[in-house]
Amino acid sequence: MMTIPPCPKCSSPHVYPLDALLICPECAHEWNPDEAVVANEDQQPEVLDTNGNTLTDGDDVIVIKDLKVKGASNPVKAGTKVKSIKLVDGDHNIDCKIPGFGAMGLKSEFVKKA
Repeated sequence: MMTIPPCPKCSSPHVYPLDALLICPECAHEWNPDEAVVANEDQQPEVLDTNGNTLTDGDDVIVIKDLKVKGASNPVKAGTKVKSIKLVDGDHNIDCKIPGFGAMGLKSEFVKKA
């Protein structure tokens, strides 16, 4: 009988086989045990701006269209420069501070690299 290794993403011992894949029920990670595991899975996913440029932590970006802000009377105007972004996982993949608005999450599709 094959020994099933723990999940490489969350180290859960509750992994189960499904066809050629192993699946972790805790974090929903799926992988093929026959393929080499990527050594650095903690690496952030590639985030692209509207022009296809790769964004990294600390980059400066420019908002490309007016963005409505919930609870604010004015939108974030197109052309607003945002300094020193931080990339995060999720729907809004950029955390930043916008002058006049404060801390905010942005989608990378509405910014371009400065």
